[in-house]
Amino acid sequence: MTAVVFVHGTGVREPGFSALVEWVTAGLAAQRDGLRVLPYAWGAAHGATLAADGASLPPRSGTTRSLGENPEQPDPGDEATREWALLYDDPYSELALAAARSGPAVERPPGSVPPQQSIRALLTALAARGDAPAAELGPGLPRACTALAAHPLLGPAADALDPADLAVVAARSLTARLVADALDADSPLVPTGETRDAVTDRIGEALGALPRGAERGLRSYLLRTAGGVASRAVERRRRALTEAAHPAAGDILRYLSRGEAFRDGLRALVAGLEKPVAVIGHSLGGIIALDTLVSAPLPQVGLLVTAGSQGPFLYESGALPSLEHPAPLPAHVPAWLNLYDPRDLLGYVGARLFPGRVTDVAVDGGQPFPAAHSAYWTNPAVYRHIVDHLP
Repeated sequence: MTAVVFVHGTGVREPGFSALVEWVTAGLAAQRDGLRVLPYAWGAAHGATLAADGASLPPRSGTTRSLGENPEQPDPGDEATREWALLYDDPYSELALAAARSGPAVERPPGSVPPQQSIRALLTALAARGDAPAAELGPGLPRACTALAAHPLLGPAADALDPADLAVVAARSLTARLVADALDADSPLVPTGETRDAVTDRIGEALGALPRGAERGLRSYLLRTAGGVASRAVERRRRALTEAAHPAAGDILRYLSRGEAFRDGLRALVAGLEKPVAVIGHSLGGIIALDTLVSAPLPQVGLLVTAGSQGPFLYESGALPSLEHPAPLPAHVPAWLNLYDPRDLLGYVGARLFPGRVTDVAVDGGQPFPAAHSAYWTNPAVYRHIVDHLP
């Protein structure tokens, strides 16, 4: 029986760790029977903590920056992912743009039903169904429906759009709200774009939307006016990616300064296993796995898999603890499969650095960054590639 050791990435703690392991175990089992998955929970044992209860974190400024004011904002690459990146930053941005197209208020004929009344009734009915219509995106759909139904821009947007287009805007807003909540919580599991779109279609149908494609003109309008959309992304990404006191970034700094304990724990886990063994590492977990396998032979391991990992970048920049550029990859390091999403700005490639030793494979989760960095383990293609290479 092949043993698969899974090494998680930065910032992962309970209960997210157990949920992540369940997803990985199920994803591998769907591709191949008989695999034994053993998680390495280095975060609980060695990860960063805020020992003074966050005393080093500065207070939130309460300010935001327009996407048009940030010249370094990465381009996610295509229209759909750029749209969703904007909606994750502000799930009501499309609603605001639609509302801005509404004309002045007019007196309605006696007995007529205001357009917003119908969509609010549908949102209330959708909320009553609980989380089931958007289960793949996690909890929170009823709360999101209630907030949208009470939003002051819903009425003007309803005046500007026909009911089918309004249903699309509402569905995309609800989906974006759920994904944005997952990003705010630093969830290690973010759905692929395909799953996100399927959920959006399902919600849209419940709200009266036409088949996907009818909203294309409105989506283009969103992109054309993107420069004026206020973005909360700076503070959200800062917490997850650049704040040294936050566990995600703190884990990296702690590993680079005190990494031996991380590697010793993984080495002890693998040493007790029989061949064949595969080690899979996500993000910092990939760095830990690579460093461990470079530092000393582990003959049980026949495959190293890294996903969204910065190991090649650290090596090239001279920061990988176990191997300094331009030293070659030691012969005892096993076959190395490196998975990366082209939109994941934290994923790097290694084949040009280690010719003949690394197989780089691009996987497309259909998500913009940073959601792309957490979408590997909900992407079936990831598991297919891993199983195809297992010893």
